[in-house]
Amino acid sequence: MDKAWFNNVKMKMSMEVMFCLFLLFMVSLCCDAAVAEAKQDMSLAAQKFEVQKHLNRLNKPAVKSIKSPDGDIIDCVHMSHQPAFDHPLLKNHTVQMMPNYHPEGLFRGGKMSTAKNKNEGSKSISQLWHLNGKCPEGTIPIRRTQKDDILRASNMKSYGRKKKFSAIPKPESGRPGLDGQSGHQHAIAYVEGDKYYGAKATINVWEPKIQQPNEFSLSQIWILGGSFDSDLNSIEAGWQVSPDLYGDNNTRLFTYWTSDAYQATGCYNLLCSGFIQINNEIAMGATISPLSSYHGSQYDISILVWKDPKEGNWWMQFGNDYVLGYWPGFLFSYLTDSATMIEWGGEVVNSESDGLHTTTQMGSGQFPDEGFGKSSYFRNIQVVDGSNNLRAPQDLGTYTEDNSCYDIQLGKNNDWGNYFYFGGPGRNPNCP
Repeated sequence: MDKAWFNNVKMKMSMEVMFCLFLLFMVSLCCDAAVAEAKQDMSLAAQKFEVQKHLNRLNKPAVKSIKSPDGDIIDCVHMSHQPAFDHPLLKNHTVQMMPNYHPEGLFRGGKMSTAKNKNEGSKSISQLWHLNGKCPEGTIPIRRTQKDDILRASNMKSYGRKKKFSAIPKPESGRPGLDGQSGHQHAIAYVEGDKYYGAKATINVWEPKIQQPNEFSLSQIWILGGSFDSDLNSIEAGWQVSPDLYGDNNTRLFTYWTSDAYQATGCYNLLCSGFIQINNEIAMGATISPLSSYHGSQYDISILVWKDPKEGNWWMQFGNDYVLGYWPGFLFSYLTDSATMIEWGGEVVNSESDGLHTTTQMGSGQFPDEGFGKSSYFRNIQVVDGSNNLRAPQDLGTYTEDNSCYDIQLGKNNDWGNYFYFGGPGRNPNCP
């Protein structure tokens, strides 16, 4: 047999084998890619399913829906279908339609007010969605959660919740405590050392600028009980700007609660079971309008949180006209009795992007020495005592982590009672 011919045949066979092996390799690659793509598709489908399931849990069937000018959808949900009743201990709960007792000695004043100066009269302002309708009696307004809201969160379980051990200022220790680790900064007034059954304040409303979407700025009241470690009880209410939570930079009314220092319980607004709303006019998490302007009209909102001495529930009132609802006493451990500390003031998140202090503003973004019309304020600060009386707080203290970034100044007069100006711009030449 011709050797050259044999070698030629052998070479052809080798090439054919190699070609077959190459084809097998390519088929294998294609199969692997197809399997990977199929797995990815299944993962995306599972994620979409879980997101939709979560949306269905949060968004209850609406009797009526209202499109707000800011893009929000407000669903008017039958009171008995609200998220609170997803809680196993509230399955057969009878809604308390009004508190048994209001605190004695409420300051007179509008539900929300505006003034060009301290002596000017006030007039009502409102939430933005009211421009396009109102919810019927027997329903409550709930801001609809959208898919994008959930997808902005790091995971579905964390949506609507503060981070574990989220910062609460710990003023009695004289040091930042948890705050230094979490990047939260505060300018607050506080009282401690007694039993407190509620708190009230009128809070100036602004739209502070936020540097990073994962940062926020708020002004609120804290009702606190327990230690600052793993068992803190907290009820919080005020206004906030939080792009991560709401998807925009609007100033919104909000509440929060926790019974274990933000570990597993509680949430913002109505994003979990807990708070029972009875009011059909005010939506938690909805935009407040209009807002204060620098050297212009000043707008403020009044918030009162107090414990019903008979039922033991913690109630929230917005202005003089709107009793919003209550947190059932059984949600808490320490707050089933009373609060041990009350705080009023501002909080921001400082993520220190690029190693620099954030430019996220607190309050109006101005330091407190700017005064009325420029700085943000809390006025008519009061606590509820053991006799269910609203009274001036005794021995008000103040606390900031760094007063070159955000600061606070106390004051007192006949018109405003106990008050303070607070806030700041964040990063500036003295706050790098």
